[in-house]
Amino acid sequence: MASHEVTRLLINYKTIEEFKNFREFGAAELYMKEDLEQNIIENDSESPFYGIYFGKKLVARMSLYRIEQKFDRYFEPAQDYLELWKLEVLETYRGKGYGKALVDFAKSFNLPIKTNGRVNSSDFWESMGFEAVTYNPARDRGENPFVWYPEGVHEQPVLTEE
Repeated sequence: MASHEVTRLLINYKTIEEFKNFREFGAAELYMKEDLEQNIIENDSESPFYGIYFGKKLVARMSLYRIEQKFDRYFEPAQDYLELWKLEVLETYRGKGYGKALVDFAKSFNLPIKTNGRVNSSDFWESMGFEAVTYNPARDRGENPFVWYPEGVHEQPVLTEE
């Protein structure tokens, strides 16, 4: 299988246009577009957006945020980790390794990764080596977190509220 090259997407209006192809999730698509517009306004040069092109067409994308250790409520030992958001592959390009290439790219930083599985996505995340976390209502607030542990890292014990 040809390797899919992951590219850091530039924060500009061309990228906003490319994001308009990702409409399946309605409000989620608009939300990522708003993220991008906010970054343009702030002139943030460190783009959290990554994608894979097929020719000149953006066919897969995700955003990846580094979360500081002091906010880590998932991993033991506590450390900086990556939050992977809105991984999406255009429908006609699914099943061709684009999603896996994005996940493998995120894993290449060798930091723990947290993501929130969309409805019906648990098989995908499990096939990528992610595990569902022990649900903690105070922390997870209705989300469906999946995590990936690099070697030597495991789940933080869930502290019960007294």
